[in-house]
Amino acid sequence: MRLSRSLATGAAALTLLATLSGCGSDSESGSGAKTGADSVFGSDGSGSSGDGTEQTTAGGLPKASDTASIASYLNEYTPCQDVATGDEYDSGNDGDAWGTDESEDPAWGIEERAVCTDGSGRPIALLTVSDMNKFQTAAKASGDEFLVGADFAVVPVGDEAIRGLQQSDLRFLSCDADLVVPSGFEKEPALVDGCVLTNYVPE
Repeated sequence: MRLSRSLATGAAALTLLATLSGCGSDSESGSGAKTGADSVFGSDGSGSSGDGTEQTTAGGLPKASDTASIASYLNEYTPCQDVATGDEYDSGNDGDAWGTDESEDPAWGIEERAVCTDGSGRPIALLTVSDMNKFQTAAKASGDEFLVGADFAVVPVGDEAIRGLQQSDLRFLSCDADLVVPSGFEKEPALVDGCVLTNYVPE
């Protein structure tokens, strides 16, 4: 599998989210009037974790106000250390972390990009997203795939980080028309037609 086509190397054997907590309900079985976008990105209530990260309720995705908050959230599931701005990280690491060019392109709707490293020293790109519609539209056009919250996205590279994030409430964003989500996993329509959010990630 790949989280991003530009990060295909090192991601071939990842099994992220295959055993996510909360799996077992397939949204396609039909459980109410809400659309997938409503239930995933809705505002039926939220709680704050006290670190700038807010967790939406009623099946919502986590929210983060800035890259420091994203790093704090990830640290609950996998090491996210030595946080640096994207430019700082790129100056000493050529193309190791996703988003060097994309973060400068307004079409992606990325407000801020930072990079931290996991326990194995592999990069995790941290992206605050000001416009998730733009982000998903660009992701669909590029074919890249991400782990997303309500207003941020992350691109881990290392196996260790991806396995650790299997316990988080992030979801896998894919616009691959050929993606088949097995029964027993969650699957919701994303904000952009043809894209889905799921707790299943193919190997």
